Amino acid sequence: MRDDTTSLEGCTVDAVDVHAFEVPTDGPEGREQDGTLEWDSTTLVLVRVHAGGRTGLGYTYGDASVASFVHSGLTPVIKGEPVSSPAALWQRMGARIRNAGRPGVGSMAVSAVDVALWDLKARLLDLPLVHLLPACHDRVPVYGSGGFTNYPLDRLTDQLTGWVGQGIPRVKLKTSRQPERDADRLTAVRKAIGDEPELFTDANGALARKEALYWARRFHDEWDVRWFEEPVTSADLEGLRMLRDRGPERLEIAAGEYAFTAQDFVNLTDGPAVDCLQADITRCGGITGVLEVAGLSAARHLDLSAHCAPALSAHAFCAVRRLRHLEYFHDHVRVEHLLFDGTLSPVGGALRPDTDRPGLGLDVKWADAEPYRVHGTQPS
Repeated sequence: MRDDTTSLEGCTVDAVDVHAFEVPTDGPEGREQDGTLEWDSTTLVLVRVHAGGRTGLGYTYGDASVASFVHSGLTPVIKGEPVSSPAALWQRMGARIRNAGRPGVGSMAVSAVDVALWDLKARLLDLPLVHLLPACHDRVPVYGSGGFTNYPLDRLTDQLTGWVGQGIPRVKLKTSRQPERDADRLTAVRKAIGDEPELFTDANGALARKEALYWARRFHDEWDVRWFEEPVTSADLEGLRMLRDRGPERLEIAAGEYAFTAQDFVNLTDGPAVDCLQADITRCGGITGVLEVAGLSAARHLDLSAHCAPALSAHAFCAVRRLRHLEYFHDHVRVEHLLFDGTLSPVGGALRPDTDRPGLGLDVKWADAEPYRVHGTQPS
């Protein structure tokens, strides 16, 4: 292990490079659907920050335009600055994006850079990232997530039973695009996985309030569903509160994946509007943002669940005291395994950060990534 003082003293950001890779989905006819969206690819925007002969990486899932924003808006903020305090640079980046628009692309860009800065600091100190953070846990429980609405029943049940067969005790499917089909889909899934695994649903904001309340009761009573994510749009705070207050007691209402700023999370916890809060490390401001949300969730006595990006979230959410679990999302698992060496696989229903590798433990597989490139150039 390097000496902490010498490895960071006078160390400043030398360079930043940004890349984007668009990976086609493997859904029926190349498409996937949820309650409100259909897509044919997933784009990962990769940021690499260099200092002291080491390189840290971070990324977000979003449009390739995020890469351009990192170049124009954020690289000038961090280049030449000390790497010792990612949180200080996070504050400066937050000020820089004020007029560009903090929610959305701005927060995604900050998230990717912030993760890269934390990864860089850990690598400079020759520490696994989880040991640099105020960790409360050494692993993060996961739930299998996919179950897209355009999957035929056999693929739907095969996917969810596959996760259960891997020892993951909770699984989630997408619902509510065509609500009249959901009874057959849920019946097939519950029969396939058995009575023991927990069953989650995600409407992605597709339903109106009364319709969502009707389905909340059916989900609970007929299929023992324990988690109903975004039954109405997460912008409908009154609707979420109504469902939390009037829905079945053992069915939890969850939201937060589209919370970008601290105030977004405050809005969800006031009332509160959810039983379990969610945060996405690639949207909420990276690791620094997750640490802020973790404090809020503890103060409001609410558990916090990690939304997607498992290769990043496994380290960061070990530092969440009120940790619930992590979404082991089909698309992100595929993309991360394709683009990186050092990704994690669940053991006993949880991801455990690799403490034998510095930082996040990830290395880019440039040759495998190159066919999917939509921004940047391969490093020489």
